Amino acid sequence: MESTIPAALVQVARTFGAAPALVEPGMTRLSFVELLDQVRLVARAFIAEGLRPGDRLAVWAPNTQHWVLAALGASYAGATLVPVNTRYTGVEALDVLDRSGAAGLVVTGPFLGVDRLAALQEAAGRAGLALPRLVVRIPTGVSAPPEPNVLEWTDFLHAAREVPAERADARAAAVSPDEVSDILFTSGTTGRSKGAMSAHRQSLGVAATWAQTGGLGADDRYLVVNPFFHSFGLKAGLLACLLSGATVVPMAVFDPSRAAALIAAERITVLPGPPTLYISLLDDPDRSRRDLATLRLAVTGAATVPPVLIERMRTELGITTVLTAYGLTEAVVATMCRPGDDVQTVALTCGRAVPGIEVAISEPGGEVLLRGPTVMLGYLDDPKATSTAIDIDGWLHTGDIGQLDDRGYLTITDRLKDMYICGGFNVYPAEVERVLAELPGVAESAVLGVLDLRQGEVGKAFVVPRPGYRVSPAQVLDFCRERLAAYKVPRTVEIRTDLPHNASGKVLKYLLREEIAG
Repeated sequence: MESTIPAALVQVARTFGAAPALVEPGMTRLSFVELLDQVRLVARAFIAEGLRPGDRLAVWAPNTQHWVLAALGASYAGATLVPVNTRYTGVEALDVLDRSGAAGLVVTGPFLGVDRLAALQEAAGRAGLALPRLVVRIPTGVSAPPEPNVLEWTDFLHAAREVPAERADARAAAVSPDEVSDILFTSGTTGRSKGAMSAHRQSLGVAATWAQTGGLGADDRYLVVNPFFHSFGLKAGLLACLLSGATVVPMAVFDPSRAAALIAAERITVLPGPPTLYISLLDDPDRSRRDLATLRLAVTGAATVPPVLIERMRTELGITTVLTAYGLTEAVVATMCRPGDDVQTVALTCGRAVPGIEVAISEPGGEVLLRGPTVMLGYLDDPKATSTAIDIDGWLHTGDIGQLDDRGYLTITDRLKDMYICGGFNVYPAEVERVLAELPGVAESAVLGVLDLRQGEVGKAFVVPRPGYRVSPAQVLDFCRERLAAYKVPRTVEIRTDLPHNASGKVLKYLLREEIAG
């Protein structure tokens, strides 16, 4: 395996040449050789605009060819990539730019009615902060007024003429496997995000492990719905394709009807995503008109996965291999099921350790611990948080509670911070959520503890019904009473149309807590 991202890009171009590398329907189709050429062009433009080795480049944009070219171009020029969550407000994005010390920013133009550059400028003005010295705007088809000190993408590329290709190649060759390739800010499910730093060898190691375990190969066409700014979309998506020769088909915004059309038109074989993605696709009324027979691999996780969903994915979508996995920004992919695992194993566990990763359960407490070469280098400018997360023996403390069976398969039972105490008994919301996943008509749920004068804390369940189904609070409570001890049964139920999620599909419970606190 090549040990730097630029080296991997050069190698895949040599190996697969004219094979399709990047397909954005209606926009562009690039072979691996053409992808390398475009990345070199972008790298030359970055160098011409003053981006230096070790500088940090932030990318705030949805999944498009431009994201791919900007990210790979930055790596080729020796810079460190800082992806920015597209769900962030201008204030949140500015915080990432400020804390990372970004020297450059590639930002999308107006997209889905949001002008991120304008929001960022407003936030910077209020905070008295300056934007990075280099700002490049990606076209979206929506007109935007010219901005001083902002380069449009086409004008940016013109700057590449000032830098010979040999200079960019020298930058790429000088990149070390131990240099920081990316700083990914955690999803912030419990509060303020932290910047997890990974070296080139680590990011590629994760990608290689995922590709090998999932059997990703040159014949695959991978619909990347998981955002590139997230570790799964970047490392188990883009970089995994780069190492295996699979075709990347980015999708900027998930829509089940459009996804089904893309699967049929582009002969998609690989479609990872959270459980809600597959539920939406299965329940899409237009699905029956599409030929989805090429789908072969789905990898899911981030939430409770009911066995009935696995069965439906196999029987109704025809996906022969459905796997679940467990990971986090600090280690990306830690455990994964294997092809051939039975439905109960896939639905109720997160699989077993991937090659190179050790998994242990702390005593006492039951916290999941991880150790291996792909565990992050540490948190950006936060040695205290780093030493808290990674102990002196190299174990990453995940904050998740879990258990290992006699086969080494991991089951996550909850987050340490989600556990609450009802009448003196520990209640783990994930256990209740697994029960709710079995209730027909429930798409997803979230359970958390709320203050109660008599019991200390009691459960509150937020439930989202599937399209076309009606679910009542009384029905939910009756279902729980039949299957759970009384102290585990939620005291109240709120039926909602949706829940707040992060990029990987995890419910942002701290936002629900803020709602309750009022």
